Amino acid sequence: MNILFKALNDPTRREILELLEKEDMAAGAIAGHFNISWPSISHHLELLKNSGLITARKEGQFVYYSLNTTVVDEIIKWLLELKS
Repeated sequence: MNILFKALNDPTRREILELLEKEDMAAGAIAGHFNISWPSISHHLELLKNSGLITARKEGQFVYYSLNTTVVDEIIKWLLELKS
């Protein structure tokens, strides 16, 4: 669970999750939304992937990222149980 909260702790990673909530995106399209270096975007995507919040699939030369709604649903359920 620690890696999950580490992933959610950064505003850039939260913004990436918001982008992926709307649609699956290629890494380059995600990077286009930010004014930071490609290695930094790659690091953010890797951390989100390792936390289970996003998934990646390769199509030709592009990697497309998707929000993993199963993990998001589990987080929400856990938080609601914690509140009760």
